[in-house]
Amino acid sequence: MNRFLDILKNGKRKIAILIDPEKTKEQDQIDALAEKVNILKPTFLFVGGSTVTKDDLHKCIDNLKAKTDIPIILFPGSHQQISENADGILFLSLISGRNPDFLIGHQVESAHLLKEMDLEIIPTGYVLIDGGKPTAVTYISQTTPIPADQLQIASQTSIAGEMLGLKTIFLDAGSGAQQTVSKEMISAVRSAISVPLIIGGGIKSITDIDYAFEAGADLVVIGNQVEADIDFLLDIKTHLNQHFVD
Repeated sequence: MNRFLDILKNGKRKIAILIDPEKTKEQDQIDALAEKVNILKPTFLFVGGSTVTKDDLHKCIDNLKAKTDIPIILFPGSHQQISENADGILFLSLISGRNPDFLIGHQVESAHLLKEMDLEIIPTGYVLIDGGKPTAVTYISQTTPIPADQLQIASQTSIAGEMLGLKTIFLDAGSGAQQTVSKEMISAVRSAISVPLIIGGGIKSITDIDYAFEAGADLVVIGNQVEADIDFLLDIKTHLNQHFVD
């Protein structure tokens, strides 16, 4: 089962909405979010966060499943953020850092459980890029992001990830970043690898989305801006509807 990867490779512009269960605990929040998500119809819903509890994760996924049919992909912050009710999981390896827990440790802890679940496993090279401020993921992972102007380091790191067999590369400026990954860095990494490229962190406007796609992103992930302004989903719908995958 490679539905996620097949969609990533189809050449169309794709959006994922990142939902942090810790920030959407109230039923009215879930209801409002699901209503707008069903209008937008993004390609995927990513669910996860740096400090999400197992109970909050399961509750969030169950609520979303009851209100939308958008595929749910786990974006785990640890080996405990796993749910068999999701459709897939980004099996992340933090290849921009040197903390063994996030390179391979959490993966070992979760592998036996994932083996028994009917989830699409997406081996993903996770590359943190400096977004202008410390973020939760840099604090939790105890790693330093790649400086925003170091295009060669980002490219070489991504090439290494592809050579190790990872099926997609995710450049992330982190939740709440002041700026997103630059067009120059996206373009440099895009030209260096042949696997799909995901971009996230600091996406605050339609212009940011356009820049990411123009530079070579296959999938753009939007999180904090939706939390700040849920109607941003409708702005995306108006601007990018012709590019979305059903």
